[in-house]
Amino acid sequence: MEENKKSVPAAYQFEFPVIQEQASCGCGPDTAIDEANSTSSLDQPFVSGSISTPAGPVPKVTSLLTRQDRWGTVKARFGVFRMDYAINPGLYALGEPDERAPVLVTANYKMSFDRLRHALPGRSAWILVLDTKGINVWCAAGKGTFGTLELLKRIEASGLARVVNHKKIILPQLGAPGVAAHQIKKFSGFKVYFGPVRAEDLPAYLDAGLTADEAMRRVTFPLACRAVLIPIELTAAVKPFVLISLALLLGAGILGRAGFLTNVLHDGLFAVLAFFLAIVAGAILSPLLLPWLPGRAFSVKGLFIGLLIALALIIMRGTDIHFWAGRMEALAWLMIIPAVAAYLAMNFTGASTYTSLSGVKKEMRFALPLEIAAGVLGLAVWITSLILGWES
Repeated sequence: MEENKKSVPAAYQFEFPVIQEQASCGCGPDTAIDEANSTSSLDQPFVSGSISTPAGPVPKVTSLLTRQDRWGTVKARFGVFRMDYAINPGLYALGEPDERAPVLVTANYKMSFDRLRHALPGRSAWILVLDTKGINVWCAAGKGTFGTLELLKRIEASGLARVVNHKKIILPQLGAPGVAAHQIKKFSGFKVYFGPVRAEDLPAYLDAGLTADEAMRRVTFPLACRAVLIPIELTAAVKPFVLISLALLLGAGILGRAGFLTNVLHDGLFAVLAFFLAIVAGAILSPLLLPWLPGRAFSVKGLFIGLLIALALIIMRGTDIHFWAGRMEALAWLMIIPAVAAYLAMNFTGASTYTSLSGVKKEMRFALPLEIAAGVLGLAVWITSLILGWES
């Protein structure tokens, strides 16, 4: 063992079963490496072969994404098998890396892995993939799966010290909250360098001698980054939308004062349209217009756009507020639409540079009860308006 590499302390030993088993049975590290990298990791569709190293064969990948890779990303964006979109953790070879090639660390969420390798066309590097349970780097760092112990385990299990002749590993900046760099240096001998926020900046970062400028360090959420979050929110809203829409149609048909079909066409379809626009306000317009909506709380932003949508819808409907039924219907949607929009807007708290876990919890404590109350009360008012009926 090298002088600058210390043994894992007893407090950490339970976290390293592979290492302890090797020590007790006398097996060399090649056994674990072969099992982790050759047996399982080679049997993946994006792996193009293997490369021989002093630590055993390592799966080889390219920076070119196939149609299957891109289709997998599309499906994950829409929530299809999103929780299972992961690759085997371990060491991978991008291109034709040698012992001097840089070592880049990422999560085993396949979209994170694909973004990393796709950002390095024509380059060679080692990619050390941590077992983050299929979670992206930033979220995994907050949850602890992209963390110090997992990184130490992967460095040891991959035999990285025998694959490269340097002691440098490059982590994404967004993984910094989960990793104690001084502990990595102390127990593995590898010095941690935190790379740029975006994978696209890695070529410039590497060419600059592992130096990041101010722009590489800045976390931003431009329109495109916010827009890609919309499909997963819409997908999650499909089932509730269908069920609630059926209930609205049925309720309008039964409770209205005219015939069932007339009630459905006049009040039921309008209610479904109003609910649909509430979802549009919260899941589409809120993230797209995020920087320009008033307030810091996401619920307030959703509330604002929801109120605008509700007012516009009531005006377009031509609701006659001279009658109690019309007043109550207008009041119902002025409560329901903003409540739904505010609730959905809170799902985008991760698309901001100023939110925090404590801030999100605080917002949910005061906003969620108000949203539920407004939605329930609005529904009760809407039902009352149907029973009263109205005169045009």
